[in-house]
Amino acid sequence: MQLKIYQENAIDDLLAKSKRLLGYSGSKKLVFKSPTGSGKTIMMAEFLKRLVNDKEVRQSLGFIWTAPRQLYIQSRDKLESYFENTRVLKCSFFEDLDDRKIRENEILFFNWESINRADNIYIRDNELDFNLSKVLERTKEEGREIILIIDEAHHHATSEISQGLIQMIGPKLTIEVTATPATITDEDEKVFVQLEDVKREGMIKKGVILNDNFENFIKEGKIKTQKLSGGSEELVIDAAMKKRQELIKEFQKERVNVNPLVLIQLPDRKTSLEDRIKERVESILKNKYKISIEKGNNKLAIWLSGEHINKEGVEKQDSEVEVLLFKQAIALGWDCPRAQILVLFREWHSPIFSIQTVGRIMRMPEPDKGHYENEILNYGYVYTNLDNIEIQEDIAKDYITIYTSKRSFDPKLNLLSCYPKRHREKTRLSPLFIEIFLKQAKEYNLKEQIDIKAKKIDLKIISDYKAEDVDTLAGVRIVGDKEIKASGFDMQKLFDFFIRNNLTPFYPEDRSVGRVKEAIYKFFEKELKMWYGDVWEEIIQIVLNDKNSQHFVNVLDKTKERYKEEVEKRKSEMVDVPNWNIPKILFYSDEYKKVETKKSIMQPFFSDEKWKSESAFIDFLEKSEKVEWWFKNGDRDATFFAVPYNNGEKKPFYVDFIVKLKDGKIGLFDPHSVHLSDFTSKSGGLQRYIKEENKKGKNLFGGIVKNIDEKNYKGRWMYFDNQWKELDL
Repeated sequence: MQLKIYQENAIDDLLAKSKRLLGYSGSKKLVFKSPTGSGKTIMMAEFLKRLVNDKEVRQSLGFIWTAPRQLYIQSRDKLESYFENTRVLKCSFFEDLDDRKIRENEILFFNWESINRADNIYIRDNELDFNLSKVLERTKEEGREIILIIDEAHHHATSEISQGLIQMIGPKLTIEVTATPATITDEDEKVFVQLEDVKREGMIKKGVILNDNFENFIKEGKIKTQKLSGGSEELVIDAAMKKRQELIKEFQKERVNVNPLVLIQLPDRKTSLEDRIKERVESILKNKYKISIEKGNNKLAIWLSGEHINKEGVEKQDSEVEVLLFKQAIALGWDCPRAQILVLFREWHSPIFSIQTVGRIMRMPEPDKGHYENEILNYGYVYTNLDNIEIQEDIAKDYITIYTSKRSFDPKLNLLSCYPKRHREKTRLSPLFIEIFLKQAKEYNLKEQIDIKAKKIDLKIISDYKAEDVDTLAGVRIVGDKEIKASGFDMQKLFDFFIRNNLTPFYPEDRSVGRVKEAIYKFFEKELKMWYGDVWEEIIQIVLNDKNSQHFVNVLDKTKERYKEEVEKRKSEMVDVPNWNIPKILFYSDEYKKVETKKSIMQPFFSDEKWKSESAFIDFLEKSEKVEWWFKNGDRDATFFAVPYNNGEKKPFYVDFIVKLKDGKIGLFDPHSVHLSDFTSKSGGLQRYIKEENKKGKNLFGGIVKNIDEKNYKGRWMYFDNQWKELDL
């Protein structure tokens, strides 16, 4: 492959700065920023090849390449193909490692997020000691330095948990590769590729145009009713397909065999509304454009979770697939240079799409040739019925677990435990909501506040917006400037969006959305004698009109407030766990630290070290000759042990420690002294539990614990079982 000038310059820069950093002591970081579509993976591949061939580099090097989601597989395939002739570096997945270590000039590829999954081999202990920490240990024992490459680093490299993982890996050099780095403050070196250089050499398109030529559809600020008879989805699909035909003609003039692809991004499924949108899109494509997945047609490809149809070979320049339906999940790292048109639909939760998604239509189909003479072919096109857009880079989520602790043996405790039953009313609306809404509407005097003659809905759409630098659009808000007439289908969706946006803190599932709709329809029926079956369009228009919508929001806010109060008044139901036992496995985040213990039943033991009293009590248990083992309890759901207590309502008291003595007794202790909130009620609940269970044949004792030296915890330990007693362990 003939490298571009900017790629050669970047590779030279990467090599020089990496060699310099490898010569220093300690761990160093280099940030490599290069725009979407510039060929970051190819530049990194050539850089690694030159690095291991450089005679000035005397260290033995092994490499780890991490990436989010499935991108690591694609990256591994690209690099393996790149090194196919020279075999200068070996590309491996975790299961490919020989002798359970990273050999010299070997790259281990894995998914950064999956390292936190409970069942993942990277972390899981096993009989062969084949996990990441052991692999690293064996690799470093041979004197080999690790270079860690974090692809799409802005997705995860800055999170606290990721920083903990980096520390565990202990690389000599970390290279963060990204198009849009987070605020850079701690890098030791950086290599930046400029967007203008990438454009100048024709690797990516000159820019993205939003809703090009919408003036052709919109006359005098309005669209004829028949044009939107199927809803505004049909409008943007029409515009996209018209642009596709225009591009086909221009590629033919250039004598280029490229079949331009339309990408239609469907909203992530939250409720059945999104399913209806998918069905509607497929119907429009089939009936109006003869594009379907039917045998003999094959012009439509679908790439959704659990539904992959006609996607094989869709990246080929002359593939017969004309339209691909997809969701956000495939956007990251997917390369299809013939993709040139992107269609986005209005979503209830957020008018945002990511740079990574737009990046799918930024690549030029023939980068060796560069830009075409016809400027139409040098741009990507986005069509959307969003009325305002914020283009924002994907934000990485912190990952939940990185440490695993396992039960040493089964103690067969079989204790009676409990946990609070989850009341679905706290997140899902019950019929009580309708009753409260009607009452609040009366108190607010909603009937008199609204104007039932106000029925006009302002629905705007973006027209003819051009952006030339997709990576600098983060945070930019683009607002609709052309009014269109809403169809019945649009209005029904807008009504759904309005309700969902005003449902917080309740989850906007179908049932809850329907409950709010029913409340509003009941209001119109009772107060205004307007029946939904006859005048549903009028009702929606009245609710959504700018003069009225805020009044409905105000009543909804009051209703949610009162509803929540009513739900909170209900006493918690406790669910019994008859034969609770110590959990087999527990997972911890990077907030926890490994603490060396001999008597913890969970090994290794991890602590967040938030409470000095707990750490001191653990030391006391470790030193005791009477203690056989102990368990540090958690404080959530049925996983951990709890006894019921009453503080106006029934609640679970998650006692901090379960201690097994050598004489067979089981101690239940909570070392928070009298400073514990609800001391009296919690202590009473614990003592009642011990008394009742001992009647059934258990051998329990314990209570809330304190140290007489509350500052340094050097004194005697006391426990309270209706009076303070010395804890003689």
